[in-house]
Amino acid sequence: MSSFDHDLPLPGHPIAAIATPVGVGALAIVRISGAGVLDIADRVFRKAHDDGKLAAAAGYTAHFGRLYDAGQMVDEVIALVFRAPRSFTAEEMVEFTCHGGPVVVGHVLKLMLDNGCRLAEPGEFTRRAFLNGRIDLLQAEAIGEMIHARSESAYRTAVSQMKGELSARLGGLREQLIRSCALIEIELDFSEEDVEFQSRDELTARIEELRGEVNRLIDSYQHGRLVSEGVSTVIAGRPNAGKSTLLNTLLGQERAIVSHMPGTTRDYIEECFIHDKTMFRLTDTAGLREPGGEIEHEGIRRSRMKMAEADLILYLLDVGTERLDEEIAEIRELKMAHPEAKFLTVANKCDRTEDVEALLSKLSDGTGTEVIGISALKGDGIDMLKQHMGALVKDLDKLHEASVLVTSLRHYEALRNAADALQNALELIEHASETELIAFELRSALDYVGEITGKVVNEEVLNTIFDRFCIGK
Repeated sequence: MSSFDHDLPLPGHPIAAIATPVGVGALAIVRISGAGVLDIADRVFRKAHDDGKLAAAAGYTAHFGRLYDAGQMVDEVIALVFRAPRSFTAEEMVEFTCHGGPVVVGHVLKLMLDNGCRLAEPGEFTRRAFLNGRIDLLQAEAIGEMIHARSESAYRTAVSQMKGELSARLGGLREQLIRSCALIEIELDFSEEDVEFQSRDELTARIEELRGEVNRLIDSYQHGRLVSEGVSTVIAGRPNAGKSTLLNTLLGQERAIVSHMPGTTRDYIEECFIHDKTMFRLTDTAGLREPGGEIEHEGIRRSRMKMAEADLILYLLDVGTERLDEEIAEIRELKMAHPEAKFLTVANKCDRTEDVEALLSKLSDGTGTEVIGISALKGDGIDMLKQHMGALVKDLDKLHEASVLVTSLRHYEALRNAADALQNALELIEHASETELIAFELRSALDYVGEITGKVVNEEVLNTIFDRFCIGK
C-alpha cells in the first residue's frame, strides 16, 4: 500500500518534518505546514524581545526567540512565518532554524508532534504545493530532480522545468487540443444536421501540426535522458586489460580491486564522474573470454547486458597482447552488434610499446573505430580520452540552451501515447470515419498531455512520484 492511503488525514492537517539532512551541522530546519500551525507555534515559541504572537505576524518575517517544552527551554531559534497562499505549500507555514545537532533537532521535531502536528510523509510538502495549485506536477518532479542533480547540465535542466518552461510548452499544446476537441464536440451535438464546424482539411492540418510538436518533444528525450541520468559508459575488454585500473584513474580513487590475476572482476561496478559539466556513468565489467565457471559465466552475461544498454562503449585493449588480430576482429564484431552506442577503442599500456603511432594506426584501420592510446596505470593520455568522451556528447549543452528537454520516462511515454492517438485521428479522418471515433482519439491525446502536468490526476502516479522525495520535502 502507498504511504498516501485514503485513511490518512486530508491535506490541511498540520504536518512537521526535518527539512535538512540528518547529522551534525551548524544549523538545521524543522518546518510545519497546515491549518493552525501558527497557533501550534505560539504554544511553544517565545519571542526574545516582545510578547507578540506569530499568529499576528506578517508573512515573510523572521523572529528570534526560544522554544519551550513544559517550561524547559529546548533551543534558541529563528522562526520564519509564511502566510497562505504565499508559501511553498500554499498553506500557513512556519520554519524553525535551530542548532544542527541531531539531539537538538529531534527535540524540536518531537515538540511539534506533541503539540498537534503529525510527521509528514515523503514528499508531502511538495505534494500539497501541487494539490493546492501552486505548482503543476511536472514542476513538482523538477524539484526532486534538482535536489538529486549530479551535474551542471542536469541541474540547469531541472531549473528550467521548475520555472515552468516545459509546462508552458505543454500548456500551449493542450490549449490547441482543447480547441480541436471543442469543435468536434459541437459537431456531435449537431450530428443530425450533418454540419462540419471545421473542415476535415483544416482539422488534418491542425492535428499534423500538433503531432509535429509532440514528436519534437519526444525526440528531445534521448538528449534529456543523457543530461538527467548521465551517459551510460561501459568499459569492456578482455581480462587483465586494465579495465579496473582505468575506472579508478577516471574516478580519481581506488574504487575497483586491481590484480594481475585475470578474471578479478566477476560482476560489474558502477560509478559516476563529471567531465566538462557532463556526467558519465562508468561501468567496469567482467573480462570477455570463454567462462571458466558458473560465476564467471554470469559475470560475462551481465557484461554483455550492460553493453546492450550503453550509450558509449570504451573497449580497452592491452597493446602487448599476442592475439592482436583476433582482438581487432572481436572489436569489429562488438561495434556491429551495438550500432546505437558510440564506440571508442582505448589502447592501454602504450608506455610499454616503442612504435605507438604505427600500432594506433593499425588498430584504427583494423577496427574501423577511433583509437586513443593511454597508460591507465601512469595516467598518460587520460586527459585526451576524457576530451574524446566529451566530444561524443558535445551537443548536449547546445541543445539544452536551444530547446526544452524531456527528461522523464513518464513524460516520454505519455507523449508517445499522445502521438499515437493523434496518428489514429489522422487515419480516421483519411478514411472518413465517424466523428465520434475522431473525437475519442483527440480526447485521448488531450488526456495523455494532461497526465504530464497533472491536469489529469492518477493517484497511483502521484504516489510513485512523491514517495521518491525525502520526508522534509
